[in-house]
Amino acid sequence: MQPVNGPMNEISPVTDAAPIKPVPTLPDAQTVTQVTHWTDRLFSFRVTRPASLRFRSGEFVMIGLMGDPNPETGKQKPLLRAYSIASPSWDDELEFYSIKVQDGPLTSRLQHIEPGDQIILRPKPVGTLVHDALLPGKRLWLFATGTGFAPFASLLRDPQTYDDYDEVIITHTCREVGELTYGAKLIESIRADEMLAELIGEGFADKLRYYPTTTREESPKMGRITDLMRSGEVFADLGVPPLCPETDRAMICGNLAFNLELKDLLESYGLEEGANSKPAHYVVEKAFLD
Repeated sequence: MQPVNGPMNEISPVTDAAPIKPVPTLPDAQTVTQVTHWTDRLFSFRVTRPASLRFRSGEFVMIGLMGDPNPETGKQKPLLRAYSIASPSWDDELEFYSIKVQDGPLTSRLQHIEPGDQIILRPKPVGTLVHDALLPGKRLWLFATGTGFAPFASLLRDPQTYDDYDEVIITHTCREVGELTYGAKLIESIRADEMLAELIGEGFADKLRYYPTTTREESPKMGRITDLMRSGEVFADLGVPPLCPETDRAMICGNLAFNLELKDLLESYGLEEGANSKPAHYVVEKAFLD
């Protein structure tokens, strides 16, 4: 998955419907229930959730469509890609956030789905961006670029996130302002969600800090998050000290270069990488290339 650049369009109206689930015609078929086009390069969609699917907020699954028929045999094979689940583990449906790549084998077709259509969903969630992979701490940092915001959209709506930490800071770096809209709208909805307040506890949203930045189009905060960390600007803006292994935990989801740069930066603060089998101070989603 690649960060996008190109002109931004206004958000198109949500395409929403409650179709009667048809008899599956695809393997592991799920039905699209809602599609929202955020820009000309970004969209999100919701699908039905298999009754048997259990996942931890922050995990990903393989989703896709059937490929074109083989010209010689006429047979079709599933065309699948890893997608982080953007909805929390308690949601009745599954949400995904995606880019549109005009010549992409999957996204060139996936971007045209509508409510009532079917996608393939392999019900075997996996991933490293889960609470189990981190040691207890006081402050959780979530570092995202582009559509790397998706797993954090799940974690930010999970009660455990606020039970485990006194403060939750999400940074989201994109090239242009329009690319921040999905995340900004989600943060806004979380803060106003009465059901979440009842589920998690009144005042939970006071723990949530949102730090969006852009690298190309002018916005209130410009710059790559790694540069802002090195300069100390992000810490001054938020009124928090630099990360340290005694108090801070972190999750990273973005393009490969960003992931590697941030890994080095976190380790310069003394943080160690964790895993499901060996919890530590920070984790990186290796399967996600933004």
